[in-house]
Amino acid sequence: MTRAAALVAPLLLGACIPGGGYDVPPPAPPPRAEPPQAEPLPAPVVESPATGVSQLPAPRPAWESRPVAPDARAVEDQRYTVRPGDTLTAVAARTGAGVEAIARANALPRPDAIAAGQVLAIPGGRYHLVRPGQTGIAIARAYGVRWAEVVAANALAEPYVLYVGQRVLIPGDAARRPSAAERAAAFRLDIDSILTGGQPAVAANRPPAKPVAGPRRVLPSTTAVVGTPPAPGRFAWPVDGRIVRRFGPGASGERNDGIKIAVPADTPVKAAADGDVAYVGDGIAALGGLVILRHGGGWASIYGHAGKLLVRRGQAVKRGQTIALSGETGYADRPELHFELRRGRTPVDPVGQLPRR
Repeated sequence: MTRAAALVAPLLLGACIPGGGYDVPPPAPPPRAEPPQAEPLPAPVVESPATGVSQLPAPRPAWESRPVAPDARAVEDQRYTVRPGDTLTAVAARTGAGVEAIARANALPRPDAIAAGQVLAIPGGRYHLVRPGQTGIAIARAYGVRWAEVVAANALAEPYVLYVGQRVLIPGDAARRPSAAERAAAFRLDIDSILTGGQPAVAANRPPAKPVAGPRRVLPSTTAVVGTPPAPGRFAWPVDGRIVRRFGPGASGERNDGIKIAVPADTPVKAAADGDVAYVGDGIAALGGLVILRHGGGWASIYGHAGKLLVRRGQAVKRGQTIALSGETGYADRPELHFELRRGRTPVDPVGQLPRR
């Protein structure tokens, strides 16, 4: 090796050997690849072996999770003389009758319009004391009567709220105690019951919840909060199909509270308007897989005969959102959708509220 080459070699070595005299940073490691993002798993569904309806797992409705014991107090028709300092609530507590029933029987303009020495007629009957968490449906089921009969017997009105401590008159024979089998056979769950008797009783000093406007949110399973009511004629068709049964009485005399639309099985069923899910399940045998939405302003929409239910109770939904897949469940004799619109307790012909096709 020449002298010049010998002098250059250490310099070259210093450029690549640590400690050789040059401060050269090591090469950067290659960027680490991010693991691919997994696709979100679809929500599991549970199929009912009895009805064939598939639905998302969810807590049971309040009337199923909080059953009621039939412990009504039998009260005889009687007269009561008002004592000094009495209130109608105190009179009801002493006699076992309901405040509202006493006020109606005596045509009292106000519950507090009583005076010492006044003689009140106390209407007899079976009176159930409403406790926290109890619903109208569960109370009616406990005594084997329809909730609509309880509504009528107590002259209940919109919004059909029960209060803790209220004494509800149970229609029927106060002296007879039907068996559990008789009570189960006599009770019937229907759409009207769900809409008017499905909410738990509230504290006596708390007013009913008012409709909430603005952004919607997912709600607890037993709470129904409604948003801005849709104007009549602003509902959308839930499916595109042929109407095979129209609103009103049929050829054999039975009444249809909605319309039936023939569609292929597994057709997406869309929400007719923004709303909140008041009920989802298969508790009404005739309608099979069922979704009920509240829309505010007293409006509700009903979707029956579904094979798969894709929403949960209390969930907020938007117009056009898929809430179910059509099926042939319940008493359907073909794949079809049973569709209803109600305002309050009154069924309304959906065709008059939907866009012309």
